[in-house]
Amino acid sequence: MPASPASMTCVDEAEPAPKPRVKHLLTGAELDGAAVKDLLELSRQMKIHRGAWSGALAGKTLAMIFAKPSTRTRVSFEVGMKELGGYTVVLNARDMQLGRGETIEDTGAVLSRYVAGVAVRTFAHAELEALAAASTVPVINMLTDSFHPCQALADLLTLAERFGSLEGVEVAYVGDGNNVLHSLLLLGTTVGVRFRVATPPGFEPDPAVVQAARRNGSEVVLTHSAEEAVAGAHAVYTDVWTSMGWEDERETRLKVFQPYQVTPQLMAAARPDAVFMHCLPAHRGEEVTAEVIDGPQSVVWDQAENRLHAQKALLLRLLG
Repeated sequence: MPASPASMTCVDEAEPAPKPRVKHLLTGAELDGAAVKDLLELSRQMKIHRGAWSGALAGKTLAMIFAKPSTRTRVSFEVGMKELGGYTVVLNARDMQLGRGETIEDTGAVLSRYVAGVAVRTFAHAELEALAAASTVPVINMLTDSFHPCQALADLLTLAERFGSLEGVEVAYVGDGNNVLHSLLLLGTTVGVRFRVATPPGFEPDPAVVQAARRNGSEVVLTHSAEEAVAGAHAVYTDVWTSMGWEDERETRLKVFQPYQVTPQLMAAARPDAVFMHCLPAHRGEEVTAEVIDGPQSVVWDQAENRLHAQKALLLRLLG
């Protein structure tokens, strides 16, 4: 938010004012515990009082670039901006000058002259970083192959609704050590969430991400046993075994990941009040059985709804 007049420092008119540091959300590591708690509390208030911030971003526009298809992400961001009084411009990467060879840096520089923020859903995380480096407005990661911070914020809001304080909540993540897990580790450990991650050998999360999460002071345990990870957990989380861009590995992955399917038997190893989580879309009969995802322990629809509220809070803090 703009500094108040009382907080501004006078500078010699002959000296150029320092260039303000633009705040982005690219991985989740940009936020510390205080910032995460602030966003979650604001999300909670926005969910309770849905129309109370209807003019907060009046006159501001968010450019949204999609190189990957989207349902929840696109709808929640578009609705969120409109509920805050702002606008969206939706851009398909194939229809932009990017498709004709314009650099991502030039795209970032140009869009910065038009809009209040840029949100990107793409494949290579390096493309997002390059755009953010050239942008003078906030850039939001709507998903890359490496990170998915907006999903993680919604997940933490969902856990907070179920268990109150997040300190000491134990999440068992079962399956592929992917982009969803990376951001969940980075953000969750800032507020005291503990993780036990079960993956097949060779599918572990990025070691650098694990190290960064552990530096936040919360526990991150890696194992190859789904049963060991789930034992006594508050939440059991999984994702598709074959993410967008990895379709050529589908048949191999179906075999490798079969022991990591979330079944009623696996859920029984968690706490009696444990919840099942999934970022969606889900493949029933693969990473999770229908009995679990459609059963009473599932909070996947709460997670999906909370994308809207968490992103509205994020938009307000970054663009407001």
